[in-house]
Amino acid sequence: MSQYGSGSGPVAAPPAAAGGAGGSGDAGAIEPTGGTAGKGRRPRRGSATGIKGRQGLWGWLFVSPMVLVLGLFLLLPIGMALWVSLLNWNGQSNPFTGAADFIGLDNYSNVLTTDGLDRTLFMTSVRNNLYFVLLVVPLQTILALALAVAVNSRRIKGKSLFRTIFYFPSVTSSIAISTVFLFLFQGSGAVNALLKWVGITGPKWFTDANGLVWTVLGGLGIVDPDKPTAALASNGFLGLSWWDWLSGPSIAMCTIIALIVWTSSGTYMLIFLAALQDVPAELEEAALLDGANRWQSFRNVTIPALRPVIFLVVTLGLIGSWQIFDAVYVMSQGAPGNTTLTPAFLSYTAGFQDSEYGRAAAIAFILLAIIMVMTLIQRVLLRDRDKPVTKPRRLGAIRRRAS
Repeated sequence: MSQYGSGSGPVAAPPAAAGGAGGSGDAGAIEPTGGTAGKGRRPRRGSATGIKGRQGLWGWLFVSPMVLVLGLFLLLPIGMALWVSLLNWNGQSNPFTGAADFIGLDNYSNVLTTDGLDRTLFMTSVRNNLYFVLLVVPLQTILALALAVAVNSRRIKGKSLFRTIFYFPSVTSSIAISTVFLFLFQGSGAVNALLKWVGITGPKWFTDANGLVWTVLGGLGIVDPDKPTAALASNGFLGLSWWDWLSGPSIAMCTIIALIVWTSSGTYMLIFLAALQDVPAELEEAALLDGANRWQSFRNVTIPALRPVIFLVVTLGLIGSWQIFDAVYVMSQGAPGNTTLTPAFLSYTAGFQDSEYGRAAAIAFILLAIIMVMTLIQRVLLRDRDKPVTKPRRLGAIRRRAS
C-alpha cells in the first residue's frame, strides 16, 4: 500500500521538487496542492473569446428579422421622405427619377426664412401648437397624478370601477369623442345651454378667432381685441407680429385642449398608479412618524420617488402634443382664422390638398427637429440634480494624504 493514501486503487506519487538531490522524494520537496503553481495558471483566452463571439453571432441572428423589418418599414421610408423634402414634387411621378425637380433646401427656407404665405402659415401653426403644449402637458400630468393618488388611496372603495371610468375615454375612438365635443360646443349646444342657466352667455366656440388673452383683457376693458396695439402690431418675430404671438390660444383651441386633457389623462393615470404602488410604504410611514403631514410626505417622499415616471409622462405628453392631428381634423380643420392650425395638420394639407409633397415633407422634418429640441430641453430641466458628482482623482489624492 502506498504511503500517500489507502484504498483499492494505486495512488500516484507526486513529482519530486525541482532541484532535489537525486530525486529522493523527500516530504519537504513535495509541493502541496493549491500552491503557487496552481494559482499561476490562467484559462486560455481563445476559448472565452470564441464563446463570446459565437454568442454575439447568434444574438445578431435572432434579432436580424426585427432589424430587417425596422429598416424596411422605418428607416427606408424616413430616408425616402427626406429625399422628397428636397424636391418640388406633386406626387404624380416617380420622385427617384429625373421627372421631379431637385430644389435643395428651398422647401425649408420657404417655411422658415422667406417672407410669404408659407412662412406665415407655418409660424401660425407653431404658435398655436406652442400654446397647446404649454397648457396640455402640465394639465394632463397634474390631472393624471391626482387621479392616480385618488384611486390608490386605501380609503376609497370600488377602486376598480373608478379606474375603469377614468381610463375609458383613453380607449374610446378619438374621432367619436371629437364628434361628440363638436356637438356639445356648438352655439346652441349643451355647454352654452348650461351656461345660460347660470346667467352666462356662452362664447362662439368655433367662430371666434380672437385669442384668449386679448378676449379676457378686452372683457376687463384693458384692451380692444378688434384693434391691435400699434406697438405690438408693427413689430414681430419670424413673420408674425407680437400681437399674434401674445394673443394666446383661441376659444376653439381651448375646446380641443379640454378634449385632449380629458382623453389622455387616463393612460398616464395608469402609469402613475403603477409607480405609486412601487413606492415603499415604509418611507411614507417614517415621514408621518417624524411629524410630517400627508401633503409634506407626498411632496418630500412620493414626488422624488416618482421623478423618473414624471419625466416619462411629460416626455410622452410633449411628443403627443406636438403631433396633434385627429381632433383638429374633425373639429375645426384650422378654423377659425387658422387659430387651430397645427404643423401636423399643415403638413397634411400641403401634401394631400395642395399636392406639394416636398413642402409637406419639409414641415414634417422641421416638426421632428422641434420635438427633439423640446425633449432635450425638458430632459435638462427635469434631470436629477441631487445625484452626487464624484471626482476619482481628487478622492484618490485625499485617500493618499489620509494614509
